[in-house]
Parts: sequence; structure tokens; C-alpha cells
Amino acid sequence: MQRVRVPLRVIVGHYADATVSVYVKISALNRRETGCEARVTYISNLLGLAQSTVEAALTELMRPAPDDDVVELTSRQRTKPGGDGESAVRRVRVTDWRREHGAWVPSRAAEALSPRQLRCYAALSYATATGVHITLAELARVLRHRSGESAGQPLDVRSVRRILRELERLGWITVQKRSGYRGRNLYICHDEPTHQVLTEDIGDGVGPDLGDGSLASKEDQQIDSPEEPPAGGSIRRRRVQVVARGPVDNPPLPAALRRPYAGPELSLAPRIWRVLEPIRPLLPGLSPYVVREVAREIGRQLDQGQEPERVRARLEFRFASTQEIRDPGRWLLGAAVVRHGCGLAACESGRIWHTGARCEVCAEQRATRGHRPPAAPPGPRRPAYPRPPGRWHECDACGAPSRRPLPDGLCRPCRPATDRLRGPG
Repeated sequence: MQRVRVPLRVIVGHYADATVSVYVKISALNRRETGCEARVTYISNLLGLAQSTVEAALTELMRPAPDDDVVELTSRQRTKPGGDGESAVRRVRVTDWRREHGAWVPSRAAEALSPRQLRCYAALSYATATGVHITLAELARVLRHRSGESAGQPLDVRSVRRILRELERLGWITVQKRSGYRGRNLYICHDEPTHQVLTEDIGDGVGPDLGDGSLASKEDQQIDSPEEPPAGGSIRRRRVQVVARGPVDNPPLPAALRRPYAGPELSLAPRIWRVLEPIRPLLPGLSPYVVREVAREIGRQLDQGQEPERVRARLEFRFASTQEIRDPGRWLLGAAVVRHGCGLAACESGRIWHTGARCEVCAEQRATRGHRPPAAPPGPRRPAYPRPPGRWHECDACGAPSRRPLPDGLCRPCRPATDRLRGPG
């Protein structure tokens, strides 16, 4: 996964939506030492745009901006002496990110999203990185009309909401409704589109089935009595409340009346989804908590440098070699995902993953455990008490020091015990 830094002036500036997509792709291709040597046809095929649109975006990036006269792109033509030319070399402007604001955008998003969706994603990426709880009205001012009679005016809020719903459906963002400052929505931008996971519908909501629930925004005045009021009167009688005096067995609530889970849906990154392919038959029977813990453990191992093929082969081998799996969640967390071996990162159950050779560290540890040296016999007992300066005597039993000579070499506490052991006579 490759990410590029897009200047904030490109995201919120006068540039067209397609220009932002072209900038992201050229900035990704500019990582090479020779610069971006891609032709216009190649860029248009990658982005799914017309060649004329790509050429207009290149021209807009190579011209000085009307507000600050900054040129974002430079192009150098390469023509042979015979007249035959090659593709131009394009380079983006070198910026100092410690002074200029920008947003990190994955290069893959430029190919998967439309230009307006990509601009919205870049604005959300900058807002989440800086901790700003952006509103729909603020997004509408960023995604303003770029041409026509309404050029420069903010976009309709309903259009912004549709763009956000589409980004969430594609898996590029996660919307946490009413979780931010003063009830604003929070957005989580993903570097790769996430995929939904099949999990067991346990039927339990975020709160208890009976009792306290979420408070209504308005009070319903018709909940005092289910009976209809009299036609000619305005007096409402409160029905008598029946209080149970003894123990009551509450019947279970029907499944149709249980509150469904209202929290965020569980999603997995593509790299973890590919690793879990051998054990996908076990996922529908797992709870979201177990799937989340398994995904976190796999992601931690991948971040440590283990290859996805290695973890996937481990799961496939252990799933095929296990005869009966009574508890899939416990088996996954306690046996399937765990890596066996020594402290070497390349060791996989006593074998080096890349070469298949035996791990010398594991072999040495097994040899050490199998041929442990015998324990050394206990040495002479040392005195447990500090020796006073000058002439002193020592008890033969406990090693206690004494300034006076000890009869039979024993101190007073040790003498009765010794006498008892000796017995009479």
C-alpha cells in the first residue's frame, strides 16, 4: 500500500476534482528516481478519465495558481534529434511538510474512487489527522461547484451526504454517528477498503432487553393509558397500577421484540481477510468479539514482519490436521494463530520459513533441555549470623557465633534438641 501527501491547497483550492486525482497518481509515480514517465494514455486508463480531462488537469497543475502563483507540477519534454519524442518527465513540487499542511491519501483511492469522492476522502483524512470534527456544511464548502453558473458556491448538503454514504458502502470510511463534539459525526479513514465479515447474530443489543433504554427526544402524552378518552369529556383517568407482592418469573422476550445490535459493523482489512481464507467456514459461528481479537493478533504478526502467506499456511495446516474443533473461538486464539518456535522472527515451528532448513536455535534448546547437567551437591553450611569482632566460638549445629566456649560444641537452643535425639543413657 502506497500513500502520498497531498497539499491542503490542492484539496481546498481552485483546482478541479479531476485535477486532484491526477495529482495523486503522478505523485505516486514520482517516487521513482527518474520521475513520472507515464504517458497521458496510461494515466487516463488508470484513473478511468478521458485523455482530454487528464491533459486539462496537467495544464492546470503546471500553471501558476491565481491566488498564490504556486506551480504544483513541472514537465520536461524529451525529443530525439530525429524528431521522435518520448513521454515527458513530470515532477511534483517539493514541499516542506513541517510548514505546509497536507493529507495522506493512498494512491489506490485515485483509481477506485471518482474525483469528487476522492476529494471528500482527502478532506476527511486531513480532518481526522488534525482532530477536527468536520460538519456536512464544512464539507460542502470544500466540495463546492467548480464550473457552471454555480461555480464557487457550496455543494448541497444532501449531495454531500450521498457521497459519504457511498464512501462508507465502498469501505473507505467508517461513520460513527453522533459520537463527536456536540453530536457531530466522527469519520475513520481506511488505507484500504474494508470488507464485511459474516458473524453470528446473537440477538442481544447494547443494553438490556427490559428496563432502561434510550430516552426519547419528546415526551409522548398518550402513554398514560392505552384506552381511548371519552368522546365528550376532557378528564383523563390514570389506571390503577398493579404491584406484584410475590416473586415473579419474567417470561423471555420474543426474538422479534429484541433490540438489534446498533453499534458499528465489524469489518476487516483486505490483508487480514486474505489470511483468514482457509478458515472462513468457521467465521459465521463466531461472535464479533472473537473475530476482532483474531484479526488483531494476525495484524500484530503482520506488522512484526511475518508474511501473509506464512500465517495463511499456518492456519491452513492446523485446520486440516485438527480432527475435531469443539470451540472454534478458543481453537483459533489458543492454537491456530499462535506461532511456535524460538525468538527468531524467521523461525516457524523449528524451521526457517524462507529456506525450510532446521532452526539451529531450536535444536540447541532441545538438546539443552534433554541433557541437563546434574545439580551440584550442597556445600558446607555457612553461618547465617554475622561474626562479631574478636575471639569467638561457633555452634556445630546452626553455626551461631558465641564469645564463650560452647560445651560439646553446641549452643543453648541446639542442646535440648540434640539431647532429645540422643535419648536416655
